[in-house]
Amino acid sequence: MDKDLLAIQEARDAVRKAKAAQAEFAKFSQAQVDKIVKAMADAGYEAADRLAKMAAEETRMGRYEDKIVKNQFGTRDVYDYIKDMKTVGIIHHDEKRKLYEIAVPMGVVAAIIPTTNPTSTVMYKILITLKSGNGIAIAPHPRAAKCTVEAAEILRKAAEANGAPHGLITYIEHPTLEGTQALMKAPETSVILATGGPNIVREAYSSGKPALGVGSGNVPAFIEKTANVKKAVADIVAGKCFDYGLLCSSENSLVADISLKDHVLTELKNNRAYVCNDDEKAKLQKLMFPTGRLNTEIIGLPAHVIAQRAGLSVPENTTILVVSCKEVGKTDPLSAEKLSPVLSMFFVDGWEAGCELCIKILNFGGIGHTMSIHSTNQDIIMKFGLEKPAFRICVNTVATLGAVGYTTGVAPSMTLGPGTLGGSITTDNIMPNHLINIKRLAFEIRPFTSTLVHGKSQASSATAESATKKNIPAFDSRPKKSGTPSKKTEASVTFGSKGLSEKEIDKIVDEFIKSRR
Repeated sequence: MDKDLLAIQEARDAVRKAKAAQAEFAKFSQAQVDKIVKAMADAGYEAADRLAKMAAEETRMGRYEDKIVKNQFGTRDVYDYIKDMKTVGIIHHDEKRKLYEIAVPMGVVAAIIPTTNPTSTVMYKILITLKSGNGIAIAPHPRAAKCTVEAAEILRKAAEANGAPHGLITYIEHPTLEGTQALMKAPETSVILATGGPNIVREAYSSGKPALGVGSGNVPAFIEKTANVKKAVADIVAGKCFDYGLLCSSENSLVADISLKDHVLTELKNNRAYVCNDDEKAKLQKLMFPTGRLNTEIIGLPAHVIAQRAGLSVPENTTILVVSCKEVGKTDPLSAEKLSPVLSMFFVDGWEAGCELCIKILNFGGIGHTMSIHSTNQDIIMKFGLEKPAFRICVNTVATLGAVGYTTGVAPSMTLGPGTLGGSITTDNIMPNHLINIKRLAFEIRPFTSTLVHGKSQASSATAESATKKNIPAFDSRPKKSGTPSKKTEASVTFGSKGLSEKEIDKIVDEFIKSRR
């Protein structure tokens, strides 16, 4: 069978099995669900090292040691955050409003997995999907199929050993684009959870199914003049070289106040960053953006390997490559997202100029996603928080890990919504609550009497009573008898038992509204 046909058949089989298993799983109690989720998290955490090696070898991207951290984060940290969430049955009761909120699973989640973070993302998605009572059908990236399937298998076995129905966790074993498209469009698919490049995310949104997708990240990191420069530069370098820049929340540009230039350059050197001259920058740009688009062959490679391919001579222990940029946009393509340990650098005069430049960078491919600010000036920090078009603004920390919830208090997640600015329905870090429908059981708290049935509504009576108490004439809202038309002229209207002018009516209405406030 041709690869595309095989993948399409696997997609159809996967989603059908998940649909049948989820119908049974939907009857499980919260305790049963939580037991399964814990077993999966434990199994994935124990396999973090082995899966990291598999991912690094298969994709030839990123740093093995950092992939261990991501696998641990995608299992243990995610589990610790979601373990006490109510996701089955009645999840909230408002006694005063006589309102019950009841969780209803969405059904089958079609999970699209990227090549950049294959094992950590698939384990995270399985955990939040089953925690919310759903089944999952997984579409691995073709370049990361083996490690993605292995991670899914580890969690599947743990789930079924603890009572999960067989078929609740399924996947396409021989993935192709055609198979992924078939999975997203299958009648049994309820919602799509898409993590990957812009093309696959657009496919998800155009599939006709509800979809939660991510946007690209082009993260600026601003060092304001009151910042602890030593820590700020160390954080930025650490974020940029983490897993060789594969996370979408990775810092892509350093923007610093001009008064800090010498200090910043010194600290970059202290952190083994290599600052390129103009000729070296030109060579690097030719390698990385040969046609104006990012060369995917350099994604996730170590800094010294990228330098070598570009014809640069740098120390082997170089952490990141730094290029000075003057413009943001197509005229200076290195100002774009690079998915590698290459950092663009700008210097500005004052925080207002830094603010404007950060906005330009976000608009050039990272709108709505993430940015960071390093400062001790609370007023400036709050201005950035209130005004910048990014929905994760990390303060005095590593943006790469702060945005996903590793160094900050935001929800730990491998799927980050960029909001409507970035083409998504949400700004949240995706969690189990995004994968459940909420049913509301609502009891009467304000009785209503129909005017058609009883001739006079309760609301009308209440208004009349209130008006009488305040000596304000009441509107007569009752229907007029047939053959008795209401009288109205430009000068006056019938109002209660008096004929009043429009000005007098306006005055009475104004007094009544003020009294109600």
